[in-house]
Amino acid sequence: MIRIGIDVGGTFTDLTLLTGREAVHHKTPSTPSAPATAIETGLIELLALASAQAADVAWIGHGATVATNMAIERKGAKTALLTTRGFRDVLEIARQTRPNLYDYRDIRPPPLVPRRRRIEIPERLDHQGKVLTPMDEAAVARAGEAFATSGVEAVAVVFLHSYRNPDHERTAAAILQKLLPEAYITCSVDVSPEFREFERTSTTALNAFVGPRMAGYLADVRRRVARIGIRPEPYMVHSGGGLMSLATASRLPVRTCLSGPAAGVAAAAAIATAAGYPNVAAFDVGGTSTDIALIVDGAARLTAERDVAGYPVRAPSLDIAVIGAGGGSIARVDDAGGLTVGPASAGADPGPAAYGLGGTDATLTDANLVLGRLDAGAGLVAGATRLDAAAAAAAIDRAVAQPLGLEAAAAAAGVLRVAVANIARAIRAASSERGYDLGRMALVAYGGAGPLLAADVADEAGCPAVIVPPAPGTLCARGILMSDPSQDFVETILAPAGPGWPMAQAAFQRMQAEAEAWLSSETDDPARRDIRWIVEARYMGQSFEAAAPTGPSDTLEAFIERFHGAHALEHGYDIRARDVELANCRVVATATGMKSAPLRLPDGGPAAAPVAPRASRLVAFPDGAATVRAPTQVYDRDSMPPGATIEGPAVIEEKTSTTIIPPAWRARVDDYGNLLLSRRPAASSE
Repeated sequence: MIRIGIDVGGTFTDLTLLTGREAVHHKTPSTPSAPATAIETGLIELLALASAQAADVAWIGHGATVATNMAIERKGAKTALLTTRGFRDVLEIARQTRPNLYDYRDIRPPPLVPRRRRIEIPERLDHQGKVLTPMDEAAVARAGEAFATSGVEAVAVVFLHSYRNPDHERTAAAILQKLLPEAYITCSVDVSPEFREFERTSTTALNAFVGPRMAGYLADVRRRVARIGIRPEPYMVHSGGGLMSLATASRLPVRTCLSGPAAGVAAAAAIATAAGYPNVAAFDVGGTSTDIALIVDGAARLTAERDVAGYPVRAPSLDIAVIGAGGGSIARVDDAGGLTVGPASAGADPGPAAYGLGGTDATLTDANLVLGRLDAGAGLVAGATRLDAAAAAAAIDRAVAQPLGLEAAAAAAGVLRVAVANIARAIRAASSERGYDLGRMALVAYGGAGPLLAADVADEAGCPAVIVPPAPGTLCARGILMSDPSQDFVETILAPAGPGWPMAQAAFQRMQAEAEAWLSSETDDPARRDIRWIVEARYMGQSFEAAAPTGPSDTLEAFIERFHGAHALEHGYDIRARDVELANCRVVATATGMKSAPLRLPDGGPAAAPVAPRASRLVAFPDGAATVRAPTQVYDRDSMPPGATIEGPAVIEEKTSTTIIPPAWRARVDDYGNLLLSRRPAASSE
């Protein structure tokens, strides 16, 4: 049985084909103007590379941050908002929080729906969902006519307290659809049926903004996959790390904003757990950014809300932090004489100076090339047959070495240190600042540049070990093969725990029925249906929640005790004397048994058999304040069987990435083909 996972990135589209016990990996240049084109091209190339037939493909899934890119570039649909009278300006009033408290230049992005396309109508529900003002259907019709006259492509329908009673939104949407048959109509009760008016409006507006073009993209994916001869309907990864159908993704595209990164985190969790490390910090270093996620007891942390291109999105997603640190991050000396790396990036075109495609900015990639950590004979991007060492050295010299009065190698080492410090700081923010001890956790390093920095980041963050999966540059594509279909259902309670507990049980029973109906459409096997209950609660007077699991047999007292523990873990304290308020009840349904497990490799033979290097070169390693060049053996990762051990300093190269083993470190290949990096024991003083 052939299974294929695809991750559409900004520079490359990564593909992984799994057949039996073998995996085939491939990268092809992305086509940002028409992302599905690269999917079609990549599939044809991948099938040829694997000597496989399209008709033999039994399953296919993909991830793409197409929705996020549309939000970042503001290239979505012409969108309108229909809302309750008096709430037209919710998107602009927003919250009192500022993006950056002390930077007056850092401002919120403009609303996705301009004021002239935001129309209020008479209708009002109270906080229990009771009708205070009946909806004026004639006003809805007039609004629809105005939208049609202005050429609106999408409409977000958001009424006050509709999460308690969806009738007004549903009726209004039906009226609008008749008047605008070609428009994309989306209701908040379908996108984010939870309290918090601003976040619900923002989420629904973004869903409408990206909806039409996302639906077009997904239709193009479906058409191109079928044209190749692949018969199964593709799945798509959602931000929570599970899979959804293309039909659901077309209806709820806002839930795909972390599609690609979420798949990588799902893969990192599965691989680390299989390797014996259930608690890890995963970091994915690409060309522009680094994605960071915490994995505890084999599962990634979840969040109910996140920021997408400056717009709050209230939808379940993996808790992934993103910082501007990648191979293309630009290094420069600021006005105060300090060295900065990122968040600005040289991008893929023309990219770092090392690409030899016309770029002149000094980047982290250029620094790694100057230090000898990258092979100057390697071609990393389409159009570049080899890296240009001279151009990289000139860029580092001009942008960093000369302003700081340093030699090129010392300047490049400084760029590396700053980038490593930035990533380690973000990892600490995701872990140590939340009560997790990095001294007891490993790192999972992936992405094209993650393994290059892995040991240095571990030293800076205080982690004892690093896991580098096979083919780390395509891990997000492989993660799609390690995901199961899942869907969330949510109801808002907003009541003190005592009187709210019967309300919560009733809500769970309603959502349980919905979850079971959805699961029956995904699988006929009851053994593959998993349903989890979660309550998001808070202490009375708080404005933020902590999530704790519950179940049909739970008493209120048992849940309260579990909530205290969840709150202490999340925020570092609990307040047992204070009453608890129930906010949201959530049901997570998963159709299990679809995802692939990490592949265990055949026994590599006697562990004592040495692995021969294929080359040697001088590599510069930071040593305190100094930079020391050392003769370094270069190994081909494909030639390293399970049990093989390499002592640092060493460079391990493969098709999708390069792993650096500093002098004080060693690497061992485990039974799954992972490189396990650890520090060598200190030499005895006796």
